[in-house]
Amino acid sequence: MTMILQDAAFQLLFEQHPDALLLFDPFADTILAANARACEWLRWPLDQLMAMRPSALHAGERGALVVFTQEVLETGEAWARGLGCQCGDGERIQVEYRARRLELAGRCCVLISARDLVTQRRREARSDADDYVRSGLSEWRRVEQLFASIETENRLILRAAGEGIYGVDADGITTFINPAAEQMLGWSAAELVGRGMHQSVHHSHANGSGYADDDCPIYAAFREGAVQRRDDEVFWRKDGSCFPVEYTSTPIVDRGHLVGAVVVFRDISDRREAEQRLQRALEEVSALKRRLELENDYLQEEFREASNYYQIVGDSRAVREVLYKVELVAPTDAPVLITGESGTGKELIARAIHTASRRGDRPLIRVNCAAVPKDLFESEFFGHVKGAFTGAVAERVGRFELADGGTLFLDEIGEIPLELQSKLLRVLQEGEFERVGEGRTRQVDLRIVAATNRRLDQEAEAGRFRADLFYRLNVFPIESVPLRQRPEDIPLLAAHFLTKAARRFGRQGLRLSRADVVAMQDYAWPGNVRELENLIERAVIVSTGERLIIDLPGRRPERALLPLSETNRAGSGLRETNLMGSGPGQTLTAAPGNEQERIALERRMIEQALAASQGKVSGPGGAAARLGLKPTTLASRIKRYGIQKR
Repeated sequence: MTMILQDAAFQLLFEQHPDALLLFDPFADTILAANARACEWLRWPLDQLMAMRPSALHAGERGALVVFTQEVLETGEAWARGLGCQCGDGERIQVEYRARRLELAGRCCVLISARDLVTQRRREARSDADDYVRSGLSEWRRVEQLFASIETENRLILRAAGEGIYGVDADGITTFINPAAEQMLGWSAAELVGRGMHQSVHHSHANGSGYADDDCPIYAAFREGAVQRRDDEVFWRKDGSCFPVEYTSTPIVDRGHLVGAVVVFRDISDRREAEQRLQRALEEVSALKRRLELENDYLQEEFREASNYYQIVGDSRAVREVLYKVELVAPTDAPVLITGESGTGKELIARAIHTASRRGDRPLIRVNCAAVPKDLFESEFFGHVKGAFTGAVAERVGRFELADGGTLFLDEIGEIPLELQSKLLRVLQEGEFERVGEGRTRQVDLRIVAATNRRLDQEAEAGRFRADLFYRLNVFPIESVPLRQRPEDIPLLAAHFLTKAARRFGRQGLRLSRADVVAMQDYAWPGNVRELENLIERAVIVSTGERLIIDLPGRRPERALLPLSETNRAGSGLRETNLMGSGPGQTLTAAPGNEQERIALERRMIEQALAASQGKVSGPGGAAARLGLKPTTLASRIKRYGIQKR
C-alpha cells in the first residue's frame, strides 16, 4: 500500500475514512489497498484481504463486476447497488458501490467506496423517523396510527387472501409474504424476507435451465413500469420441487419513482393436469376417428343371394370342398393360407372366413403386398410416427393396428421382402410390433389370412421365403381351384355376373344362349373367374336388344342359336330353353331338370344338326354353323359324346 499511497496525508485520509475503501487494479485483478473500515466491515484480516482477488470477493457475480468496472474506466466514475461481497465469516452482504478511476504511479486503478445496504436502509429509516419527530409529536403519532391502521388492514387482507402474495423492492429483495404464499412455497416469511426473490423461487425454468435476472418478468415490472402477466412458468419450493403458476407482477410507484413490485400468484397444477387429460382425450378421440375413417375405406357393401355362400358361386365338388373348409376353420383363430391362380376368388374365400368368424363385426383389412413399394412395407404394415423418415409429415396408423380385433388379409404374401418377414413372424407369434420411429411396443389381436399364387414351399426351399413363416401361415391351407377345372360352375357364374352387370348398367332382359355357355365351358380361362366377370360386363355394354354378344378370345362372333333365358341356380340344368332346330321353322322345346337331361338334349341337337348337314361339320351349311359353334368346339363335343357323323 505504501508504494501506491506515498503521500502521507492521502494515506492518513484513506486509513481514517469512515466508509470502507478499496483500491484495486482492474487489469491485474488485485487489491492494492484497503482501509481499516473495509477490513472491519468485511471481517477479513488485512493480509488475507490484500491477498484476495476482487473477482473472488464477488464470487458468482463476475459479469456484473466486469460491467461495473468497465463503466468506471470509460466514464471516470460509476455507482452500483446490489452487488454481493463474501465476508470472512461466510456471510454474504449486499453493498452499494461508488467508484472513481485514478492514475497512481503510472497505473490505472479503481477506488471504491462501499456501504452496507442493510445499514444504509436503517439510516434512511432512522432519518425518516427523525423527520417525523421533528415535525411534531402529534403529527408523528397521527402518522404512526395511520400506518399502524394501514398495516393492520393490509395484514388482514394478505392473511385472508387465497392467492400467494409477496412484495419485492427495487433490488428484487423480498419485503413481505402472506401465509398462502408460505404454504405453497414451503418457505416461511422469516426465511424469505430480506432475500432475493428470484434466486429463491424463480431461478430456473421447468426443465431446470437457468433463468437470468434480466429476463425475469417480475423484475421487469419495476424496471419498466408495466404490469407483467404469465401462466407458462414455474415457482420452486424449498424442497427443490416446482409447480406451474399463473402470476401477475404489478409495479409499485412512490412519488414518481419505481420502488418495487407486488406479485400475486396461484398454483395451477390442477388446471394443467385437467388440460393434459383433455388433450390426451382429444388425441385419443382423433386417433379413433382416423381409425374409423380408415376402417370405412375397407368396408364394402355385402351382397348375398340365397343361392351362394358369401358371394362364392358354384356347385362343383371343388367349390363344395372350399365351403366345407371355410365352415371348419372360420370359428377358430388359426392362420389360413389360400393358394391358387390369380382371379380364382381367393379374396372371396378370405371374406367368407372372416364373415363366419367371431370377428365378423370387426373390419377385414386387405393389403395387396404386390402393390406396396419395398421401402414402405414396414410403414404400411406397422405405421410410423411424425418425422420418422423423409416425407413422414404426419402420424400414420399401420394395417396391423387398423385390423386390431378383426382380420388382416395379406394378398400376394409371397411379395413381402425377406428382411421384413421376421417382423411379420413376431406379430404372428407374440402379437407385438413397433411403429417406425417409435420405441413403444404395441399389442395387437388379429387373425391372419394370407393368399398367394406362388408355391411358397418351393420359395422357402430356394431361400426366397422364410420357412418358419411359411409353416406358421400354412396351419390351414385352402386351395382355390382354377375355373378350367370346374366348367360345371361356368353357367351359374355367367348368370350371376349377368344379373349383376345388367342391374349395374340398367340393361334388363339380356339372355345367355346355350351356344355361349358351351363355348365358355370349352374355353381355358387363363384369367379365371375375374376374366369371366369382365367378359360378361363387356358383353352387357356392347350388346343391343335382348341378345347378348359374347366375344371369347379366338371365337368368331356369330349369331347364337341357343338362347339361355334363365340358369337354374340349384344345378347346371336349364328351365325354359328354346332350341332352334335344324330346319327353318323347326323348334324343339325342352325343359331339362338335371345334368343328364341337359346332356341328352345337347346330344340330340348335335345329331339333328349333323343329320341336316349330312355329316358335314364345318363350312357353309355345316353342323357347326347351324348350331352357332366353332368347328373345333363341335368336334370336341362329338368326340365327348361318341356321336357318329353319319
